[in-house]
Amino acid sequence: MTAAPAAPTRQTTAPRAEPARRIRWPRRNPWGHPWLLEGFTWLYLIWSLVPIVIAVLFSFNNGKSQSAWQGFSMRWYTTDPLQSVLHNPELHAAVLQTFRLAAYTTVIAVPLGVAFAVGINRWRGPIPAAANFTMILSFVVPELIFGVAMFFVFTSLFTAIKLGTIAETAGLVTWNVSWPAIIVQARLATIGRQYEEAAADLGANRPQTVRRVLLPLLSPAIFASAVLIFSGVIDDFVLVDLLSSTASTQPMSVIIYSNTRGGNSGPALNALGTIMLVMSFLVALIGFVGYRWLTRGERGGATAALTVLSGAEG
Repeated sequence: MTAAPAAPTRQTTAPRAEPARRIRWPRRNPWGHPWLLEGFTWLYLIWSLVPIVIAVLFSFNNGKSQSAWQGFSMRWYTTDPLQSVLHNPELHAAVLQTFRLAAYTTVIAVPLGVAFAVGINRWRGPIPAAANFTMILSFVVPELIFGVAMFFVFTSLFTAIKLGTIAETAGLVTWNVSWPAIIVQARLATIGRQYEEAAADLGANRPQTVRRVLLPLLSPAIFASAVLIFSGVIDDFVLVDLLSSTASTQPMSVIIYSNTRGGNSGPALNALGTIMLVMSFLVALIGFVGYRWLTRGERGGATAALTVLSGAEG
């Protein structure tokens, strides 16, 4: 007789521990829709933008009324032979003076600010630290106090410089030179010194390193500084009002303010303000597009610069 096969034994396994359940937060805002915050935001936008839109709209009004629409026209810009911005000597000179001051200030302040930033970044000691503190302090001093001080400088100390375009340019350069200094310093802290050291290892001297490596790397910061200064000068009022001499040296902001305070407001001033607004928007748009274009592929651009430098040296 053969023994019957033994029944298979069941293996008892310990029950698996269930994984801890993750807490699922609700996707919707548990506080509800922020009606108050959204309403306050829309109220602020309406309060700040609607008057500007109305002023721009009535700058194209065919008549002199500031409340009744009388048809679309370019009268206050070009066609009116006496009161348009193109033919009114005071308004035409204000536009040219604004461009002139913005260009002069940008061309002078940006190189000074870049040199100032590189000097502070490379030079260590109490003197550059004090200069850096003085530069930052200029953001704390009110522009009115600074403008009054510059007025007394040109009328009591340096009397050889008369009030006018030169005094306005000197005051604006002194006031705005801190912008490129701070922006370029931040850029220098970001890129470090490794690219300059690599250029030196490839045999480049100091002028070649600055021209072929450092300045291309600083170009986004330099461009952003130029945009900020140019747009800031367009909107500046305090300094140019205190340092201007005659109506021919007054920019658009001063002309708009003086005529409005004197009760001589009209569509021509609305056209002048619209030109000032469009200039600011165009500068901001150019700055945005230019900065995006300059900062594309930054690491690749730095490597390419070193490659070109290596080929030139080889």
